Amino acid sequence: MARVGLTPERLTQAGAELADEVGFDQVTVSALARRFDVKVASLYSHVKNSQDLRTRIALLALTELADRAADALAGRAGKEALAALANVYRDYAREHPGRYAAAQLRLDPQTAAASAGVRHAQMTRALLRGYDLTEPDQTHAVRLLGSVFHGYVSLEMGGGFSHSAPDTDDTWARILDALDTLLRNWPAPPTDPRG
Repeated sequence: MARVGLTPERLTQAGAELADEVGFDQVTVSALARRFDVKVASLYSHVKNSQDLRTRIALLALTELADRAADALAGRAGKEALAALANVYRDYAREHPGRYAAAQLRLDPQTAAASAGVRHAQMTRALLRGYDLTEPDQTHAVRLLGSVFHGYVSLEMGGGFSHSAPDTDDTWARILDALDTLLRNWPAPPTDPRG
């Protein structure tokens, strides 16, 4: 029998909070059961296993990020939109480090296709249309932005920049300036050296 008050949604939210506190890699059904002071078996009527719980947290994080990004991008274009999107990712990672890690979880293709990850790609591509990029350059730019945002945020969160000046906010602003300049001056595809 299901414990009163426990639902998949409540467990997912509690799992997300736990991820922010102890790290996404530490979230298991057992850890969540301890949090609710219940037996592990009582949670299996709501989640299949720890992987199912982690997937649910990832989907929650992707949705939260997409909602924030949509709000931040509304009415913006060009560099202003680029900075808004970048800041959504950085701020979310700072506020919710475990959820941010969850958003990086590799999902199976069917789950990924039904997730808010699709909205992330759509919003990034919409932002890039302001830079007049077409395929395949648009896909290259999507990958570039994701790599830079995630790479910087991951290094910053891991303390990789805490040992030296200048301030990380200054560096972040310069990176966004550089990305804007690159996107406005995207290089032409290389010519085939074989002729």
